[in-house]
Amino acid sequence: MIHAEHLEFSYRRNRKIFSGLNLTLAQGHVYGLLGKNGAGKSTLLKLLCGLLFPEKGNLAVMGYIPRQRKPSFLSDLFFIPEEIYLPEMKMPDYGRLIAPFYPRFDAGQLKAYLEEFEVSENEKLNRMSYGQRKKALICLGLACNTRLLIMDEPTNGLDIPSKSHFRRLISSVTTDDRCVIISTHQVRDLENLIDSIVVIDESRILVNTTTDRITEKLTFKSLGKQEFALFAEDSLKGRWGVVPNEHGEESKLDMELFFNAVLENPQKVKQMID
Repeated sequence: MIHAEHLEFSYRRNRKIFSGLNLTLAQGHVYGLLGKNGAGKSTLLKLLCGLLFPEKGNLAVMGYIPRQRKPSFLSDLFFIPEEIYLPEMKMPDYGRLIAPFYPRFDAGQLKAYLEEFEVSENEKLNRMSYGQRKKALICLGLACNTRLLIMDEPTNGLDIPSKSHFRRLISSVTTDDRCVIISTHQVRDLENLIDSIVVIDESRILVNTTTDRITEKLTFKSLGKQEFALFAEDSLKGRWGVVPNEHGEESKLDMELFFNAVLENPQKVKQMID
């Protein structure tokens, strides 16, 4: 569904964001895009949407070149940025306004999603709190039923119950022909939702693999004080870390530990999971 080859992009001559970036993402997955601040996560999402243009390289999304911004491409893509600005309208009215641009838009679904998220249909969007506006836009994005749904920090501003609703809704709309990409620092919010992880750092894709592959090759567990780990940290419950899965152990993925292990030992982790 998405294929980037030798992608280059910079905001200024002395600030290269990507140089030779390669990435392939398939439909039927919920991807978690992870990276440090400034790694280029938001920039990558905007390149995929055609909001920014690569300087060099090839980029194809659903068979389209994003920078051309063809209506048939835009009608099958919905992007939820981290910073959102919504008009002085109620959501049902806004839904009717944009419905012609999205052939599979479903007003009934929008109403159901708003009820699930406890978002009022009678309040104007620009007067809502940040969290309510974020939930309203998520509902709209889901109701548009695009094949590609891209979200930048979607759980920022959501309270704990709303995060549970978010995971449940995303899980319910995941299909074999849809690709969902979620860029986030709130990794604990997504551990039970995503099925693939992409880690980006210093213009490189360090990891692009499934969560099943990670837990097959790595184990997340309590460790002794001197026990080897790809990454470990101390807590009130003792030392917890990630180690090679040499004995076929089953463990629950800890995305935060995995991300730190990738940054600390990128070559070792890549060799183990490739």
